Amino acid sequence: KINAGKDLPAVKLGDSTIAQVGDWVLAIGSPFGLDQTVTAGIISQVGRQTPYATSFQRFIQTDAAINRGNSGGPLVNMRGEVVGINSQIATSTGDYNGIGFALPSNEVNYVYNQILQNGKVRRGFLGVTLDSVKTEFAKVYGLSEAKGAIVVALQDEKGAAAIAGLLENDIIVQFNNQTIENAQDLIAKVASTTPNQKVQVIYLREINGNLEKRSTQLTLGERPNLLNEKAVKLKTEKTTPSSLPQLGLTLTELTPQLITSNNLGNQTGLLVKEVNPNGIIADVKLQGRGSAVTKNDLITRINKIPVKTNAEFGAIINKFKAGDAVVLHVARYDAPGKRIVTRIVQFTFQ
Repeated sequence: KINAGKDLPAVKLGDSTIAQVGDWVLAIGSPFGLDQTVTAGIISQVGRQTPYATSFQRFIQTDAAINRGNSGGPLVNMRGEVVGINSQIATSTGDYNGIGFALPSNEVNYVYNQILQNGKVRRGFLGVTLDSVKTEFAKVYGLSEAKGAIVVALQDEKGAAAIAGLLENDIIVQFNNQTIENAQDLIAKVASTTPNQKVQVIYLREINGNLEKRSTQLTLGERPNLLNEKAVKLKTEKTTPSSLPQLGLTLTELTPQLITSNNLGNQTGLLVKEVNPNGIIADVKLQGRGSAVTKNDLITRINKIPVKTNAEFGAIINKFKAGDAVVLHVARYDAPGKRIVTRIVQFTFQ
């Protein structure tokens, strides 16, 4: 707080949700100690995720010159309204390379009000692990467009989503009357909603091979301060593996010993014994998290069909042709969390 003894002029916060790609903006700051420097550019993209942000932070990307010393300065539109706070740059030299990022003003306003009201930032939480609907998933599941967030796993049986009746593999398409583009979009929308607030969620559920549209009202939980998302490798056991050169996978059928030694409980599927670095799967990556399928992962379903044997898996793969969409359901035991974590891998067969 600044006690100036008089009223100080203040800038107006604009609505960052109406900022569009191509809008002109000005970045104000003190790069290299040069006070009150103003640079101009356009909004290059909105909703951008960066490697150094939390999972729910989305930034405005701009080509207005931002350098060291600009951080904390405003990004203003042509009406003089602050639409963002300059925060980061993407650079290989440490200086401006044409790509800068600003935290949206609506997020700034949310954080500001949360600190005033609670002394800290409280964020909504569904208690689920999510993945995005991509083109391959949309094709396999018969969706008209690749939009939505897939519930890969319920993190807490007492969480908001579980209490409301959401299940694994449900596809959330609307949150609080807002269309969901992807998993990151849903995470950001939930995180910028206060805990204990009642919201409506519209989702799709697979019933007998068809997707049924459903709606539920839930009360948001509060996002924990720390989430341990580390996964550990499963132990392996000597069994007879089967090689699938089309994908670059060597898979092993589960035995009682493998299930016990790897804490797989009632999980069924095929254990990944080896991933060929020259196969199709090796080229499939998770956003910011490396390879999509790795050794000791458990493949439970392929294109909606549960698989338990190499013969079942091979029969499905042999029907694929170049350009077909492939969706794998993959599981792995998380030792720190003492639970099975799952994810969805989507790619195009070649």
